[in-house]
Amino acid sequence: MIHWLINVGYMISAFACMEGVAWLTHRYIMHGLCWSLHRDHHAKDHDGVLEQNDFFFLVFALPGIACLLTGANGGPEFFLWTGIGITLYGSCYFLVHDLFIHQRFKFWRNSDNRYLRALRRAHKMHHKHTGKTGGECFGMLVFPRKFFNEGTGKL
Repeated sequence: MIHWLINVGYMISAFACMEGVAWLTHRYIMHGLCWSLHRDHHAKDHDGVLEQNDFFFLVFALPGIACLLTGANGGPEFFLWTGIGITLYGSCYFLVHDLFIHQRFKFWRNSDNRYLRALRRAHKMHHKHTGKTGGECFGMLVFPRKFFNEGTGKL
């Protein structure tokens, strides 16, 4: 039982750490060195379903794949559970960012959930800045508390 709990701990830790990795990468790589690939995600004039920005999906998937393969092929077991955590974060990113926030496929349009409304507001503020600099809310699941209270009249 304790062995299983430790492995689940690796998975949850990897998932949680990915929010930090996503924030740092988004802030300093996507809005920095690789802005040319991320720019179309902030532009309203791109055509088609895919964006150049989608290249980052592959970049984020590689560590998860490497951990899964290492752990599944005789490497230390924590690699497998870390890979599962990274992959779960990637799946969550797709569901939340691409489907819920950006509506790539039009089916999860509205929610009365307070957290999801605040998440959408925070991401909208991120996209308010269309340039490389001056942005805010670079993470996906964690954002400033003020977005929970905006539009509610509460402090």
